[in-house]
Amino acid sequence: MTEKEQLIAMTEAILFSAGEPAETSRIAQTLKISDHEVLSIMECLQKRYIETNSALQILHLEHAWQIGTKPEYASVIRTAMEKKRMQPLSNAAMETLTIIAYHQPVSKGFVERVRGVDSSSVINALVDKGLLEEAGRIDVVGRPIGYKTTSLFLRVFGLNSLNDLPEPEQDVTT
Repeated sequence: MTEKEQLIAMTEAILFSAGEPAETSRIAQTLKISDHEVLSIMECLQKRYIETNSALQILHLEHAWQIGTKPEYASVIRTAMEKKRMQPLSNAAMETLTIIAYHQPVSKGFVERVRGVDSSSVINALVDKGLLEEAGRIDVVGRPIGYKTTSLFLRVFGLNSLNDLPEPEQDVTT
């Protein structure tokens, strides 16, 4: 592999991994090359995607670059993503979301104590769906990972903020 081919491969890896636009200067600094060389690499990547009829393209966004899909694939991507996100949530998932929304950030252990059952798989599934995310370490013994709701959680449930959550019902059993 030539040095240029290696730089192209590394640039592609950076763009793919970033998941968001990467600044030209940041790419250049990372690869220890000039901004002009980054432009040349982007042209090579774009040409490769065109020549291979790839569904991918290089997007130039002001002073940044991103790998994206071509517009003609938008409907199939939307359909695939809707099917993934439109799966109804189980009672266990709703219960777990409720606990975390009202007490966040909380550990898996906290959720399990409240629910009385192992909740690892439910929490992992909610993270995969984008409804929960890690919120750093909690300052308790063992420093477990804390979980909190995401902006997608707010959108899915029609909330502007967590302040819009209804007041929790008080347990009136005696």
